[in-house]
Amino acid sequence: MGRGVLLTSNLPQLQNLIKRDPTAYKEEFLQQWNHYNSVRQIFHINPDEQAHHFRELVTFIAQVAQCYPKETAEFPSQISTLLLENYGTLSPDTRKTLVQNLVMLRNKDVISSIQLLKTLFPLLPKTTSSSLRSSIRKTILSDIRTANLRTKNHKLNRAVQAMLFGMVERGMDAEVVGDKGKARANTSSTQGGAHPGEEAMWAIVLTKELWKKGIWNDAKCVSIVALGCFHPVVKVQSASSHFFLGSDDEQEDSDDEDDDTTDVRGLHHRREINKKTRSGDKKLRKTLKTAKAKQKRKADAITANFPAIQLLNDPQTFGEKLYDILNRYDKRFSLDHKILIMQLLSRVMGGHKLCVLGFYTYIMKYLTYHQLRIPAILVALAQSVHEFTPPDALTPVVRKLAQEFVHPGVGSEVIAAGLNSIREICRRQPWSMEEDMLGDLVEYKKSRDKAVTAAARGLLQLFREVNPGMLKKRDRGKEASMGMSKGTQPLPFGHSSEAAVDIEGLLLLEDHLKKLREEDGHESGGDGEDDEAAWDGWDMESDASDSSDDWINVDDNDDDLEISDSEDEDGKGKSKEKGKRTADDNEEESNDVEMQPIEGEQPTRVSSLATSKILTPADFALLNELRIKDASQTVEHGGGSAAKRKLATLEANRKILSQPGNMEDTFVSEMDILGPRKKSKADYAERIASIEKGREGREKFGSMKGKKNKAAPSSSTNREKARNKPIMMILSSNAVKGKKKASLREKQRKLRAHIDKAKKGGH
Repeated sequence: MGRGVLLTSNLPQLQNLIKRDPTAYKEEFLQQWNHYNSVRQIFHINPDEQAHHFRELVTFIAQVAQCYPKETAEFPSQISTLLLENYGTLSPDTRKTLVQNLVMLRNKDVISSIQLLKTLFPLLPKTTSSSLRSSIRKTILSDIRTANLRTKNHKLNRAVQAMLFGMVERGMDAEVVGDKGKARANTSSTQGGAHPGEEAMWAIVLTKELWKKGIWNDAKCVSIVALGCFHPVVKVQSASSHFFLGSDDEQEDSDDEDDDTTDVRGLHHRREINKKTRSGDKKLRKTLKTAKAKQKRKADAITANFPAIQLLNDPQTFGEKLYDILNRYDKRFSLDHKILIMQLLSRVMGGHKLCVLGFYTYIMKYLTYHQLRIPAILVALAQSVHEFTPPDALTPVVRKLAQEFVHPGVGSEVIAAGLNSIREICRRQPWSMEEDMLGDLVEYKKSRDKAVTAAARGLLQLFREVNPGMLKKRDRGKEASMGMSKGTQPLPFGHSSEAAVDIEGLLLLEDHLKKLREEDGHESGGDGEDDEAAWDGWDMESDASDSSDDWINVDDNDDDLEISDSEDEDGKGKSKEKGKRTADDNEEESNDVEMQPIEGEQPTRVSSLATSKILTPADFALLNELRIKDASQTVEHGGGSAAKRKLATLEANRKILSQPGNMEDTFVSEMDILGPRKKSKADYAERIASIEKGREGREKFGSMKGKKNKAAPSSSTNREKARNKPIMMILSSNAVKGKKKASLREKQRKLRAHIDKAKKGGH
């Protein structure tokens, strides 16, 4: 056989030879390339005629495409066009082969990531094969993650985010169908076919996955999911809302191999039982080091700088659109979906301090004790309230809660939930409570139920702190009464006692830094030197660019020169003036004399640290620690309940700041609304499970008598048992009675047998 015929019939061999020497086998490749073009034209007309041969040619050309870049310049676009335009007519094997070869071209850097993703994104909603869909999804995520591994690839990220925006926007003009009644039945019947919001759903899923893995953590990523919250398809709305709420109810399956955790104990166990070699120790150390680094990267990726809700662009418009959807399509949505939108809207309102006043009018129709999922609705109501919410909008809501939940005709659990809800609302906006209603609610502190008593006392304690004047005189307590006698009254809604002149606790930071400078050996008056040292290395480029040639000499006697730089306030850098002072200087001196503190009064000290130093995040962290330390010292020296509450608040804030990616602690939970509840009596299955749990780790039932202190554990023998028998029991036994009744002949025979046994060494 000739060389050409042999190579034509064996494409893997020709592929191997071309990779070794592309120039020598260029003619053979061009022959196969022409053959591919002819087969491709036939394949367009009849895809089933030469499908197997076409797949072989595509695989061959994809393997050697990097060797002939000019000849195969149009090959990737041909594969992409074939996939996008004729996807429905291709066989499953052909689709899989074309996708795999396209990914191979990306791995060989024949095409860019943008070209690959432009082809793979439209295929996700089209494909019906779960394996191919999983492969495409995994390829997209790994390609974007690899591109952003060391530094952010902004060009690729912008292109991909634009594609995802387009996938979500394409279905925004459709009519909202909902998920209630016939709409739910139609949705379930079309699950086998193409879903109308499938493309947008995949865009949301991929965006959530990239956020979860820490690849994207910017505001553009959040904007894509925020757009999905207004999509007409309920499934897309639900997935987008769960992203902002941080719930794992709709967490998608992830086939990522990086999620597999390394079994450290298993590695050490295998190392102990296998043969000990230096190479085995080296492999073990390398594996453990890789696992530790992977775990650290995973932890850094999960912990985001800010929660997604804080990165929303124009949260007021976002909240108003959510309320508009909730109010307009109320009859089309199911209760679960409406509660989901309520929760998202309330968190946005509470997090950004928004005022969507129509939400309180809307939610009032659900505030009944027999309403399904009423705890979740009460949580959403409490989360939406903040200090800037107008009390006029909340007073009807509080009145409705008191009328529906707090009266003798309902159970104790309902009363406790109502009181706790009112307390959480009044904690954020105390002026929403009416004085007569507060007096009635506080009377429930005498209830016999523990949950109701705790809820009423919590409400009482809250108003002792914020506004004791609304309570009756006997309910105010000692500290609140003393405070009212001194004339301290809470300010009305919208009023402020004084403008902010200082950062709270900044004096502590200033004293702490001053103490550190003194310990380091600096003089107390050397603030200028410390400031210069603090600015060393801050702006190296400007220092390097400036030189003595750039300065302009100015005459000291120039009267028109005015210096108003804040750095010259200490007087060291000012030019010396030989003339007399002006009248303004004399007025300033007289004002300084008048501002001197009068003897007997304590002057209010204001820190100047913020005007002379740029406070970094580390400074604020140190400031919080100093405030907690000062509050704890105040509590130890008998600061009272106010100091204890201040310390508890500071510690809670520190806990929240230490976990920036988790905002669950900052919002109300259903347990805060329900309160402490009685433990119900356990049924038979629960009691048996508790008994079995108590038996775990105990020894097996049975006597340990005769099994202790033995080489081979065994039970006691019959002779050992006979030693401990009562004497009366032995005397009445058949063996003893038989000895007494034995004849002389039987006694002689037994004695003879005993003697013979002793002679033979039987004992």
